[in-house]
Amino acid sequence: MSISRALGSSLCGSVIAIALISPAAAADLGGDCCADLEERVAELEATTARKGNRKVSLTISGWVNENVIVWDDGTERNAYVGTNSVEQSRFRFVGEAKISADWSAGYTLEIGTQGHPSNQWNQNSPSSSSSNPNNQDNQLLVRKSYWFIKNKDWGQVAVGQNGTATYHLLDDADFTLTRNVDDAEGAAIYLSQFQLRANGQPLGTNRWTDILRGFNNSTPGDSARRNVVRYDSPTFAGFSGAAAWGEDDIWDVALTYKNDIGDFSVLARAGYGQSNDPGTQFTGTPSTYVAGGTPCISSSTTTASSLPPPNQASHQGFECDWGGAAATIMHKPTGLFVFGGWGKQHIETGNPGTNALLVEPDSTVWFIQPGIEQKWFSLGKTNIFAEYRHDDAGSNPGRTVSSSVNFWQGGIIQYIDAAELSLYAVYEHADGDVIGSAGTVSNGIHSGKTSLDAFQAGIFGAKINF
Repeated sequence: MSISRALGSSLCGSVIAIALISPAAAADLGGDCCADLEERVAELEATTARKGNRKVSLTISGWVNENVIVWDDGTERNAYVGTNSVEQSRFRFVGEAKISADWSAGYTLEIGTQGHPSNQWNQNSPSSSSSNPNNQDNQLLVRKSYWFIKNKDWGQVAVGQNGTATYHLLDDADFTLTRNVDDAEGAAIYLSQFQLRANGQPLGTNRWTDILRGFNNSTPGDSARRNVVRYDSPTFAGFSGAAAWGEDDIWDVALTYKNDIGDFSVLARAGYGQSNDPGTQFTGTPSTYVAGGTPCISSSTTTASSLPPPNQASHQGFECDWGGAAATIMHKPTGLFVFGGWGKQHIETGNPGTNALLVEPDSTVWFIQPGIEQKWFSLGKTNIFAEYRHDDAGSNPGRTVSSSVNFWQGGIIQYIDAAELSLYAVYEHADGDVIGSAGTVSNGIHSGKTSLDAFQAGIFGAKINF
């Protein structure tokens, strides 16, 4: 029953009750009072938004996540405001219908929204200069769009744009408040598109993202959203599995364990994936960009992954594989927890010229994040954490031979139950060194080892769910 019809029935019932109590008053209203109300209710229903049908449930949810970042690259400093790309603002439609006691079907449609996306900021401006439409200012973009069929005993099959099995492989091993503020990819994302400096001078046009590797947010081990067929198993004794295939060709598998063991809560994930598709290169202004596939070498070119002319369109011989594991263990009585993980990416190409520049085909990351999460105030839980992350990044052919980057982070998150609101403040410090060769000098990376100027940032913001 719709809200408007329920209201009409209630009003009609009230009129009848009054009539029974006061016949004189009822006589004044006339015999067709309920018919008049029903007619009015029909008019209201004609202008009321409704579902397309009454068989599929519809849930609308999402969040808004905006932040302020105060940054200092050792030479310049400034403050920017925009959408936090660690957990981008979004809204989601989820529909589901029961087919039988054991079977159901449904869909998910998730739309991302962004003003100034924080992963595109640089020393010159908070406005995005990316040619990729998904990274530009003031955009709506489809994050997920898939249908699913689910059985409570056999699991779920989904088809469409979705996270692969190793999507957020490392991030989703965290069940604390840090997951939506500073996940495993957060350290790299907060570096945005800021340029590198050494002794106060820019290293050509190279950015921190040019010396880090990992095809999803510069984090080896994590995959992304792609058009896939995905299977998720039911949970058995705390274990569940996932597998996905698609995108000509990409495939991956993951295993998750979630359980309470005595006074400890445990969440652990591990997975592996492989792809022979480096993506499609598009020409844009001011630069080219890559969409789809697995741009493990660079987000701006697939040429390095292709055979030389006349067969340049062929990616024969390209292969990128990745894997990793992460876990969170929390002592429930005290709220003390440790979140940590490790990830790796390996690249092979079919281009002899690229292979000569691919001195180090492996990239690794590891991190550890201790903290405490307790409800000390009636408002909600408080999370205080620290993190160290270290990347040994492989070659970006023609730009770098390898690099070593250290991240130091700390922060506090206050959750407010009554508003489904997370207030957060995070500090980040990044430093390290990069190794170049004679072939990288033209791109601004000197031969030998170059120590990088530290980059520091303070991130302040809020994420509110709806």
